Amino acid sequence: MSGWWAYFEERTRREVDADVLRDRRLPAVRSAWEALRPLGVGLHEAERVVQARYEALGDRVQRTPPDPLDLPSLAARAAALPGRVAAVEAFWDGDTVHDWFVLLVAVLDTAEGEGHLATVYHRSGGPRPGVGAAEAGRALADHLHVPFHFASPDVPDDDAPRWRAVQRSKEGP
Repeated sequence: MSGWWAYFEERTRREVDADVLRDRRLPAVRSAWEALRPLGVGLHEAERVVQARYEALGDRVQRTPPDPLDLPSLAARAAALPGRVAAVEAFWDGDTVHDWFVLLVAVLDTAEGEGHLATVYHRSGGPRPGVGAAEAGRALADHLHVPFHFASPDVPDDDAPRWRAVQRSKEGP
């Protein structure tokens, strides 16, 4: 357990634990950081405090279920978007909380429009995020009869070219 927990007021402890128990990591980190900032303690240490609370609370944490990757769920999400789906795209993103993960989006036919379909995190015992996202994205694209784009399925790369950039480069200047 992080030694900083002892410095928190009881109200802050309750807030952090309430957020952790609901698997709301970022609000928990924000509360911890706000309590630690006056002490000159940074964001990274606040993240460590929250991680320690996740470990301490263990099975009591109501984990957020992963976004569904089955075809009917993804097709329903795509159908609810405001516009025609022009392509399905997967791309890497990451943060200090979740490490690398893959975002699966529907690229809409409107200028720069896209709709979030799923976020694929690494789950113990499951396939790598790139594998799961590629399989689900390809299946949805086939179902919708649109292209599927995943520039870097095997290696996390948040600078890999996005679908619209590839299309613009094909069109020329």
